[in-house]
Amino acid sequence: MDWDAHAEREEGRYADGLGRLPDDPDARQKQLVRLAMAATGAGLARLMQNRRAEAAGWFSRSAGRFRESYVDAPPASWGRLIGAVKARVLAGDREGAAEDAVWALEQGPANAESPIGRYAATLALLVLGRDDEAVDLAERLQVEPEDAFPRTVAEALTALAAGDGDAYGDAVGRVLVSFEERDEYLEGIPVADTVIVLEALAKRRGLAAGLTSPLLPSG
Repeated sequence: MDWDAHAEREEGRYADGLGRLPDDPDARQKQLVRLAMAATGAGLARLMQNRRAEAAGWFSRSAGRFRESYVDAPPASWGRLIGAVKARVLAGDREGAAEDAVWALEQGPANAESPIGRYAATLALLVLGRDDEAVDLAERLQVEPEDAFPRTVAEALTALAAGDGDAYGDAVGRVLVSFEERDEYLEGIPVADTVIVLEALAKRRGLAAGLTSPLLPSG
C-alpha cells in the first residue's frame, strides 16, 4: 500500500481547502467538515506508517475542525461530535479526548432519537470512564435495525462498558471482519478506524483483543 500517496493526497486537500475557507457561515461549516475529513485521512495514512507524531498532529487538526464546524451546523449534526472524539482517541491524546467528550455530551446527544447521537454519547461516556451510563445507551444501540447502526459495533461498545472481555473480543473481531469485507473506506483510506478506537478504549480497561490485520497499524 502506498501510504505516502494517500497521505499526500489528503494533506493537499487540507491545504487547498484551508486556503478557500469561505466567510458565509453555512458554506464555512461545510468546508470545515471537508477539512476535518481530509485531516483524518492524512492521520490514518501516517498512523499506518507508524509515523505517530505526524498522525497525532493531523488528528488534532481534525478534532479542532469538527468542533469549529459544529457552531454553525444544522441541528442534530451528531457525526461531528463522533469525529472529534474519535480523532482525539486516534491521536492517543487522552486529555484532549476527555475535553472533547465533555463538550460532546454538553450538546445533548444522549437524548437524541437518532442512533448516531446515542453512539456519540456512548463513545464520550466510555472516554470519560462513565461505563455504567454508557452500558445503558450501548444496549439500546443493539436493538437498532442493522441499516441504522451496525450491530457488531453496538455489541462491542456494550461489552466494553460492561467489562466483559470475552464478549468484547468476539464482537470487535467481527467488526474487523466487516471492515475487511467492505469495498469502500473513509476518505478511500483502507483502515479499520473504528477497530483502532475500540481497541484503544479496551486497552485502558485491560480488555484489548490484540487484533492484527492489513487494515490496522502494526506495533
